[in-house]
Amino acid sequence: MGEPSTSDSLDSPGASPASKRLDRYAITRRVTLVGAACDLFLSLIKIVGGFLAQSQALIADGVHSLSDLVTDAMVLLAARHAHAAPDSDHPYGHERIETIATAALGTILVLIGVGIAWDSVRRLTSVEPPMIPEWWALIIAAVSALSKEAIFRYTLHAARRIDSKLLEANAWHSRSDAASSLVVIVGVGGTLAGATYLDIIAALVVAVMIGRTGILLAWRGGQELIDTALDPDEVEAIRSTLLELDDVRDLHMLRTRRMGPKSLVDVHILVGDPKISVSEGHQISEIARAMLIRRFPAISDVTVHIDPENDEEVIPGRDLPLRKEVLAYLRASWADTPEAKEIRRITLHYLDGAIDVDVELPLALAVERAGSIPGIGGVGIGIDKAKADRQEGALGTGTREDRGECAEKETTARAMLSSAQSLAERLRELANEARIDPDAKTGETKTRSVKIGKIRVLLV
Repeated sequence: MGEPSTSDSLDSPGASPASKRLDRYAITRRVTLVGAACDLFLSLIKIVGGFLAQSQALIADGVHSLSDLVTDAMVLLAARHAHAAPDSDHPYGHERIETIATAALGTILVLIGVGIAWDSVRRLTSVEPPMIPEWWALIIAAVSALSKEAIFRYTLHAARRIDSKLLEANAWHSRSDAASSLVVIVGVGGTLAGATYLDIIAALVVAVMIGRTGILLAWRGGQELIDTALDPDEVEAIRSTLLELDDVRDLHMLRTRRMGPKSLVDVHILVGDPKISVSEGHQISEIARAMLIRRFPAISDVTVHIDPENDEEVIPGRDLPLRKEVLAYLRASWADTPEAKEIRRITLHYLDGAIDVDVELPLALAVERAGSIPGIGGVGIGIDKAKADRQEGALGTGTREDRGECAEKETTARAMLSSAQSLAERLRELANEARIDPDAKTGETKTRSVKIGKIRVLLV
């Protein structure tokens, strides 16, 4: 009854992170304890049987099984701590404990392989005649091979189910033990057939197999510890997924890494409109993050940096001052401009190594300025050049009164547009003059250049 509930909660998308951690630990613990019991039994019968049967290869295989027991204990200890919840000292979690344990397991196997190989070479070069094993050593080796193959399949199935590299490494350790038992069968059988040194050679082959497995495990753990990227196919799939978003024009600095069973992603996204609001940029990043986590189960965290322009190609603006300093600079530059007192909001856009400025002024101010032009009435109409063009095209239709009213609105709109454009140009010139000679406006020397680009006047 316990296993189905564990599986259901583990595979359920609504399961909490804490529940998933407990389930992964429970599965790891159960599988490893079963393997440990098998390893204890096999190591005892192979080591004792190897001494009694005078088989050097069987003794080496028994030591291999004993190393499995040691690594089983490491897996249990690492799994217990690796599945602990994130805390203030480890905000990303403790999964790297599994990685360290995997690398340590590999190192231990390499040392065991070297030790067995050294003893085998010593026996091969010894002047003493080799020992002839008993026939029943074959039975022990056959039982070991079948048992370890069963444990390998059982452990590998669980490892892939919970995506545990540590448990998978332990599974392949069991497979290497099964393979080494097959080598023992060949060695003992050959020795009994008359090839007296074949048992020692079989022990040497087992040592090489153990060492190779250890090197692979240590290499895999080391690659994860230095934040090696995900496979190229996985990275390309992540890139293609992000580019599916309509508001994403391009992306760069896509970085990936593994942390135990989890994958982490960092990416810079280039949005289509460089002047979108902060909240819209945040929404794009949240949608991108949710999409990756939903489509790639192994990805647990995504950090998205929104870029208004490709900061790998454009002029960097790191030396430009922040808002407080820029506003003080602009207000000082526009101190003698009456319209500046009516400004409602100033929006800054840091683009192409300069600062573009959007100045929001009340619509009534533009109406007043347009109304001061001889022959123009103060009509409250928004400034929209396209609309003005459409109104101009409508002058040739309708009654004389309609055409007259339309012409008045069109003329007023163009006057308001012209006044806003001239004001924007005037504000830009004043800002640039102050930048060239800051003491003339601010009375102090700027420590950093305020490079003003375009200025737009928005009527609201």
